[in-house]
Amino acid sequence: MRRVQETDITAVVDLVRDLAEYERLTHEFEMTPDQLRVALFGPEPALFGHVAEVDGEVVGFTLWFLSFSTFRGTHGIYLEDLFVRPEHRGSGLGRALLTELAEECVRRGYARLEWSVLDWNAPSIGFYKSLGAAPRDGWTVFRLTDDALTTLGRGEGHPPGDA
Repeated sequence: MRRVQETDITAVVDLVRDLAEYERLTHEFEMTPDQLRVALFGPEPALFGHVAEVDGEVVGFTLWFLSFSTFRGTHGIYLEDLFVRPEHRGSGLGRALLTELAEECVRRGYARLEWSVLDWNAPSIGFYKSLGAAPRDGWTVFRLTDDALTTLGRGEGHPPGDA
């Protein structure tokens, strides 16, 4: 495991595309190598990542950013994506990537490492539970995107469906 480097950009974008295919979300995939480069290595990087290599080839990655717990009063890591190519699953790479992030939390005194997983993704849910991770029952993820985000961001009235 190592931190992502600029030379990894193309490989990571390809892996994100593979993740989108796995999650049946290719219609949402838009990221370009330039966007990822700026997010990771631009003047104000707010995204971080690690890669897993086998024989010099990047076969897995994490992309993450800092979160903050107002209740705990400390930062945490929000894992945006974790993906290991199917042919390398079961080899310990996913565990090693998550271990790296847990170690980062411990070193920095962060209160938590958290992420979301699709409800139908039983293999990943089982894997996460095997590491001691627990689902957060009673919480629903909300998201503003596209027209609703633009409408609210411009202060142009109420987004669709607002009462």
